[in-house]
Amino acid sequence: MGIKSRDMFTVFAGFICICLTLTGCGKAKGPSQGGAPEVVVAVMKPERLPITTQLPGRTSAFLIAEVRPQVSGIIQKRLFNEGDNVLAGQPLYQIDPASYEAAYAGAKAGLARAEANAVSIGNRVERYRELVSINAVSKQEHDDAVAGLKQAEAEITAQKAAVENARINLAYTRIVAPITGRIGKSNVTVGALATAYQPLAFTTIQQIDPIYVDATQSSANLLGLEKNIAAGRLKGSGSERTRVKLLLEDGTAYTSDGTLKFSDITVDPSTGSYVLRMVFPNPKNILLPGMYVRPIIQEGVVEQAILAPQEGVSRDPKGNPVALIVNAEGKVEQRMITTDRAIGNRWLVSSGLKSGDRLIVEGVQKVRPGVPVKIVTPEAEQKSDSAGKNPVQPKTSKAK
Repeated sequence: MGIKSRDMFTVFAGFICICLTLTGCGKAKGPSQGGAPEVVVAVMKPERLPITTQLPGRTSAFLIAEVRPQVSGIIQKRLFNEGDNVLAGQPLYQIDPASYEAAYAGAKAGLARAEANAVSIGNRVERYRELVSINAVSKQEHDDAVAGLKQAEAEITAQKAAVENARINLAYTRIVAPITGRIGKSNVTVGALATAYQPLAFTTIQQIDPIYVDATQSSANLLGLEKNIAAGRLKGSGSERTRVKLLLEDGTAYTSDGTLKFSDITVDPSTGSYVLRMVFPNPKNILLPGMYVRPIIQEGVVEQAILAPQEGVSRDPKGNPVALIVNAEGKVEQRMITTDRAIGNRWLVSSGLKSGDRLIVEGVQKVRPGVPVKIVTPEAEQKSDSAGKNPVQPKTSKAK
């Protein structure tokens, strides 16, 4: 029994030593597991921010003229090259003028006949005026002569109108460009029969310098813009709003700025949008009618805009934007914020953040509200600082 008691005592003493050793090791490691989590913050600084809106738009010609004949006849000549730039008044087509020249000559002959008849009747009236005073002719004969003169004068007026009408029809046999612009393809050929005011246009001329850009904007956006201006969150940009920039179909910026001409007062009930019309210079004919473009309109200016990096803004279960900041005590504080729109990779914050707030942008997953944190410099900045302090010296080869 004595031997067993000593063995049990030895085992118990060894167990106690092991426990003390483990406890001592645990106490040694405790301090290394503590400490505040490290985060990277962005300090909010207000800045002046022009607010712009990109809208979908289409280009359209500044002027469009469909060329149609105003008299009938056979087309004798085409006097232009398709796709050329033409000037207003430049001849485009020639319709056979023979019948219209004859009608013009006949109208002039009728006018000459009416004028000669009026001269004869006028002389008769003068003679009757002298004779009626001495009762050599009756008053009835004198009155008939006067009426005949008025009829002759009316006939002259009618013949003059006939001459002018014949002259106009003869001039219409030469079809000229009504406007200056680029002419399209010809829909008729020499020898075709032209009919006055026919539905099919001979060709179309479009003036594209300058050129229109028509864009659509939601009426809801307009109401929001007016509310922001009324609340003082947004300052109207005045004359700057009339200047418009443009992005082409491939995303490149157009070289010239345009001007906002007018906004329609009617909202399309099917889309809930209205039309904005802009004018852009187009001297090199880069913009062609029907192209899809994106005009950029400046709506106003936020003088003290707070822009928060998007990586520092999350959403709660209800979808509301939430931000975590480091307060003056060095602890994490949660803020409910209101965002207006995305500006690049940042959110325009209308409420919830102010100047000087330290927004956590890295390490958000490691913290929770009320926990003290340690603010560190981003690794990229640390590397750039160390590179500036300890520049790498270039190696020099020794001369042999």
